[in-house]
Parts: sequence; structure tokens; C-alpha cells
Amino acid sequence: MQTIPVDVARLGALMCVVPPEPRVNRETGEIRTDREGRRLYVVGVSVRQPESRRADVIEVVVPGEAPAVAEGMRVLIQDLVAVAWEIDGRRGTSYRAVAITPAESGGKAAPVAGRAKSGGDG
Repeated sequence: MQTIPVDVARLGALMCVVPPEPRVNRETGEIRTDREGRRLYVVGVSVRQPESRRADVIEVVVPGEAPAVAEGMRVLIQDLVAVAWEIDGRRGTSYRAVAITPAESGGKAAPVAGRAKSGGDG
């Protein structure tokens, strides 16, 4: 598998959109662990580049304790890497990080000045 470091400074706004959940082995139902025995958690993070209105959601796997982030919080991602994988003819990219923490502003993202709130339909 090829591991590619990601420059998070170029990603723009990062927001938790799916709170941390344990990464579970679908066959056994057990929580997956890394090579060092630490539990793995998955966090859905919305990524919006500054020059674009488009946002993408990536699932980031982090080891250890569940990150202390909640839906709607701006977050910081430490040492994000993209991992290219191929299994049984399928290909994809997964994302791993050392940690996901709340951004220094703390709470929920503030509304952007000059924009009306949307009804959540996209």
C-alpha cells in the first residue's frame, strides 16, 4: 500500500460531520485495533477548500481513545495520510491520522457573515 502525507494546511475548513465511532470488524463484530493494540475510531470530516463552495466528506481513522469531537465542531487533524489500497480487484483511498482534536476556537462553527442559513438541502 502506498502512503501519501496530506498537507492539511491546504485543505481549508475541516469540520466533524460524523462523530467518532469504533471501527468494527464486520465479520466478528470486534473493535479493530492497530499493530500496537490501540482501538481504532472513524470520524467523518467535511473538507472544504477555500477557493471552492464544494465540500467533500472523508472518513479518517485514528488510534487510541475516541477523539473528543462532536458533530458540527471545527477540527484539527494531526499527521493525516492517504493510503491507496487494492483488495480483490477493488481500489480506493483511506485516510489515517495520529489525532483529531477540536480547533482552538472550541465550539461549533460560526455562521459565515453575508450568507443566509440553508435548510440543509445542499
